[in-house]
Amino acid sequence: MSKLGSLGARLHRGEVGYDFVGNRKLWYGISILITITAVLGLAVRGLNMGIEFQGGAVFTTPKNMSVSVAQTETFAQDASGHDAIVQKLGDGSLRVQIAGIDTDKSDHIKDQLAKDLKVDTEKINADLVGPSWGDQIANKAWQGLAIFMILVVIYLAIAFEWRMALAALVALVHDITITTGIYALVGFEVTPGTVIGLLTILGYSLYDTVVVFDSLKEQTKDITKQTRWTYSDVANRSINGTLMRSINTTVVALLPVAGLLFIGGGVLGAGMLNDISLSLFVGLAAGAYSSIFIATPLVADLKEREPQMKALKKRVLAKRAQAAAEGEPLEPEDGGALHDDEPEDAAPAVVGPRNQPASRARGRGRSSGKRR
Repeated sequence: MSKLGSLGARLHRGEVGYDFVGNRKLWYGISILITITAVLGLAVRGLNMGIEFQGGAVFTTPKNMSVSVAQTETFAQDASGHDAIVQKLGDGSLRVQIAGIDTDKSDHIKDQLAKDLKVDTEKINADLVGPSWGDQIANKAWQGLAIFMILVVIYLAIAFEWRMALAALVALVHDITITTGIYALVGFEVTPGTVIGLLTILGYSLYDTVVVFDSLKEQTKDITKQTRWTYSDVANRSINGTLMRSINTTVVALLPVAGLLFIGGGVLGAGMLNDISLSLFVGLAAGAYSSIFIATPLVADLKEREPQMKALKKRVLAKRAQAAAEGEPLEPEDGGALHDDEPEDAAPAVVGPRNQPASRARGRGRSSGKRR
């Protein structure tokens, strides 16, 4: 077995692990800092809305022209008085996009472009996009997002509980805010492809979150009947038990998206690929982060406000303090938690992913003088 596979197996069995939940204040601080940066980017720079949302005209030149993209951009800006976006298409033609112009002005721009490019006016195709169409797209996107959020909260509240639903909702808002903020900071154009990418990442973000929540729900069925672990301990074991799965699925999903973004959009200059690939790349990374560092630690915070969980934590800490005073060893694979004094054939309570019992052979030897 490879070292990575061996590590994943040990994480799943609870033999090793990182204290994600115990360091939750650090992750909260990092997320707040990133979110503030994203919000400032939105407030200061704003989103670079595409022509589909602002309205304007798109001109397509004939194929195999000798004029360069930079020259065409200069001609278009001089003719319109507006910023122009020029892209070279696969067949050699040029796509000139100018936002914020009406029908009357588009005719003048088309004639001037034909003159500057030294081609017949009839050979330049002009397509007008009204701002009302973009408003409809934006409204439908917001409606779809709102409906999605409501359905997700209802489902998670029924399948798990309201605290998990709230934590998942916070993680989703976190992912969307960061993704849109990065769009504002880098100045990428927002198109319908961007909207599709934003809506797509929500499913990826929820996937990892629900996997951890399912493990957590299974392991905490009878958590108050034992005094080995607090709710945060079990939440941390759930994250570690599914960590390699989350990493593997995220990396596999990011690789093709990275190819679209950095090779297709960056090296090959296919700018239209950036519209959807950037939102997918940032959203997938943010979704994986929020599932591990935000959603589950937040659930642990909310659950440990309950009286019964507070009482459980008090009992667990008291037992650990007593064991430390008596010099009883702690089991490393249990993350420092102690085993109860129960018969060997007793059903294990909340032990590792899928309730797989950890080894009881190690760390149970006691001197005869110690209280049982």
